[in-house]
Amino acid sequence: MELFHNLAIGFQVALSFQNIFYCLMGCLLGTLIGVLPGIGPVATIAMLLPVTFTLNPTSALIMLAGIYYGAQYGGSTTAILVNIPGESSSVVTCLDGYQMARQGRAGPALGIAAIGSFFAGCVATVIIALFAPPLAEVALKFGPAEYFSLMVLGLIAATVLAHGSLIKAIAMVILGLLLGLVGTDVNSGVARFSFGVSELSDGIGFVSVAMGVFGFAEIIANLEQKEQREVFTKKVSNLLPSLQDFKDSWASILRGTALGSFLGILPGGGALLASFAAYTLEKKVSKNSANFGKGAIQGVAAPESANNAGAQTSFIPLLTLGIPSNPVMALMIGAMMIQGIAPGPQVMTERPQLFWGMIASMWVGNLMLVVLNLPLIGMWIKLLMVPYRILYPAILVFCCIGVYSISNSPFDVMQTAAFGVVGYIFVKLECEPAPLILGFILGPLMEENLRRAMLLSRGDPLVFFQRPISLTMLVIAGLLLTIVVAPTVRKKREEAFVEA
Repeated sequence: MELFHNLAIGFQVALSFQNIFYCLMGCLLGTLIGVLPGIGPVATIAMLLPVTFTLNPTSALIMLAGIYYGAQYGGSTTAILVNIPGESSSVVTCLDGYQMARQGRAGPALGIAAIGSFFAGCVATVIIALFAPPLAEVALKFGPAEYFSLMVLGLIAATVLAHGSLIKAIAMVILGLLLGLVGTDVNSGVARFSFGVSELSDGIGFVSVAMGVFGFAEIIANLEQKEQREVFTKKVSNLLPSLQDFKDSWASILRGTALGSFLGILPGGGALLASFAAYTLEKKVSKNSANFGKGAIQGVAAPESANNAGAQTSFIPLLTLGIPSNPVMALMIGAMMIQGIAPGPQVMTERPQLFWGMIASMWVGNLMLVVLNLPLIGMWIKLLMVPYRILYPAILVFCCIGVYSISNSPFDVMQTAAFGVVGYIFVKLECEPAPLILGFILGPLMEENLRRAMLLSRGDPLVFFQRPISLTMLVIAGLLLTIVVAPTVRKKREEAFVEA
């Protein structure tokens, strides 16, 4: 009964005119950036962080959440029509979705992608509503030692699941932790690593790092891409899949939803990992695996369901533990901090309207996406024709205005530009920036909990091994590192990412 009471509070918040408007804005923006290849949800959310500064916390988080799961919907449109993934988790949808478009079946492909995404989104929201409160209650029993160990486990898991070289991923985490140390020491009041620059006494701005490394770097890297792209289908008809299509794909949607819901919760998981895993699973269990890559509808239904489920269940660790499971969730934590909210289990007890309002808004957002997306496909196709040489300068100008507006400081704009150059270097060196952002967000929190634990134990480091929950998490983290360093596992991991 308590669940229904909480959901009633949530829907009361989510269905207010203001929050419906921001949910709609988030969904539309998410779909738009999902449709436009080269501008992912991470870059967009990083660019829009300054806007959220002026909104109330609930509206801000509802809009950012809408952008994230809206991008999963929009990414499938370009994957199917243009064979270019608008969003990284839609890479797999290209394989069969584009082949269906070539066979004149773009409508059913887009239809099943939307239906699968809607179903998965609704199921994932139910899972959040059911499992987030008990998890938050458990998390309230955590002390500083448990929180420190949990963050160590989160960073190691994110490193293990990061694309590319393991050594590069670890180096990026360490760089993120070091950047998080810049600023005034809370205990002693001494400025650390500020090099006499007064603007750095409060630390490096999160918005500057996120927008530079993801937004600016993404734009600079995309300027090198060829602009020619063929829109295979100018007009899409028969969006409703046939009965045979439903018969072929319903099991794939269920499997994709289940797998995506589970993988979204894991640190380093989320939509990208879920979509790849779902496609691989479908290929293994299908009786007609030879059809995959030639226009099999299961190859669209499973990854599209999985990426939406994964995108939404990745909110569970954020809302219950205050731990980001992927870079988008790290940006959400940044948005909460900008609003003066300490992420963690106390959010549910101290701000029930925000917690349940956000969960209820996911149902509202999923319904909006289905109602809006399919009729607007013609408009999305026209948008694909807009040349990038017009889009990118406009995006950069708005980014600079946004960064400047936070504290009216030209230094922030210069800082963002510097991180944009650094981000572009990371792209060239094939260093994934996601672990850096996770390290940067978790670094100060880790330091704070490490110091608290050491103060309470009077300087005894064994406190992390004497508490059962803390010990368990450190052992799991150690096992993860040991397993992934093993030559056979490392080789398999590299092969998996090459295939991806």
